Amino acid sequence: MRVKASREAIRRAREALMAGSPFDLARLEFLAVEAAKRLQARSLRGAINLSGVILHTGLGRARLPNVEPMPGHVNLETDIETGDRGDRQSHVRSLLKELTGAEDALVVNNCAAALMLVLRAHCRDAEVVLSRGQMIEIGGSYRMPDIVRESGCRLVEVGCTNKTHLADYEQAIGDNTSALLRCSTSNYKIIGFTDQPDPRDLAALAHEQGILLIDDLGSGCLVETPSFGLPKERTLGEALNDGADLVTASGDKLLGGPQCGIVLGRHDLVSRASQHPLARAVRVDKLTLWALEAVLRLYSEGRAEEIPVWKYVGRPLVSVFKDARTLARAWGEGAHVETGTTELGGGSFPGAGIPTHRTGLQSPAPDRLAGALRKLDIPVVARIEKGLVWLDPRTAESDEVKYVAKELPSIKQSL
Repeated sequence: MRVKASREAIRRAREALMAGSPFDLARLEFLAVEAAKRLQARSLRGAINLSGVILHTGLGRARLPNVEPMPGHVNLETDIETGDRGDRQSHVRSLLKELTGAEDALVVNNCAAALMLVLRAHCRDAEVVLSRGQMIEIGGSYRMPDIVRESGCRLVEVGCTNKTHLADYEQAIGDNTSALLRCSTSNYKIIGFTDQPDPRDLAALAHEQGILLIDDLGSGCLVETPSFGLPKERTLGEALNDGADLVTASGDKLLGGPQCGIVLGRHDLVSRASQHPLARAVRVDKLTLWALEAVLRLYSEGRAEEIPVWKYVGRPLVSVFKDARTLARAWGEGAHVETGTTELGGGSFPGAGIPTHRTGLQSPAPDRLAGALRKLDIPVVARIEKGLVWLDPRTAESDEVKYVAKELPSIKQSL
């Protein structure tokens, strides 16, 4: 590392000299030290989220609770009682069944993989019916029609963008139809002259025709969201109670855990998916299972408010205002606090948010200020809006607010 740092310092000195810029050879040591620090720093490191988005995809969506560090070795696939080969799914299966009422559960590496696995295992070379009003696209150009086709199924589109009726599904079902697919429109909202069939009616139709109802719920919600001042979001348990044979969801959205995909439903159907060859390709790892078990246990113990996503949603406004004022005082002249809205983000609750207080910082160069915040030892992610740099402390812990407040004066002087 010392050799690399020295070479980097010499390279930068050579470039300066060749460009005709004056260069003090005494700066070589400074450049070498700077390069060494950069080489030693982890690429993936902690960050402070003051962006005004709770489930910030660029920051890994849901912030994890303080999970006990994972030991070097864990009993991932070793049965402690017998010493025989175990099942990695056993560490979370019972918790998911308890929390949702599912007969069985399977965890894979993300929700797209969960849905693809389910479709591949149960609907390959057959037709899958999906409403045109649920042809979702999420970040990274992930499109539901593409996933259906790549799963080896033939997509049958029904209804219109704004309205799809139960009769549309009924008329589309043929001899080669294997499933009705229902997708949660969690990252957009269609309002006005709209309609979609009740999930229970879809389930009844599917079972009457001897086919499956697959419900891609997306958000992975396990709580009653109105109790947090949010619109109603169907829970995983409700989707199963409504008659879905299989439900897929993400672990890092409203569930508040690590990135993963969850499959819930009838034992025979989940078991068939788990035995499909694709299941190995999308298998979940020990780090994810370690974090997911910790989050699920908080739900099981009635401690959902300790999960950061729900902690931040339910945080009292007076507490947020206190932190916003602390940040404003640290910046001094050119800072003010105003009311705003913290977005849920992560493709959840489009158009809805949580009231907040945020700090606006005036700067002749907002982009430079936002960049300086990101370049701190602990990167700080803010938002530029209306020519100001905004810091929303709803999603920050008290020690993080203190850290940012300590750094703001020196940043201000350097700009």
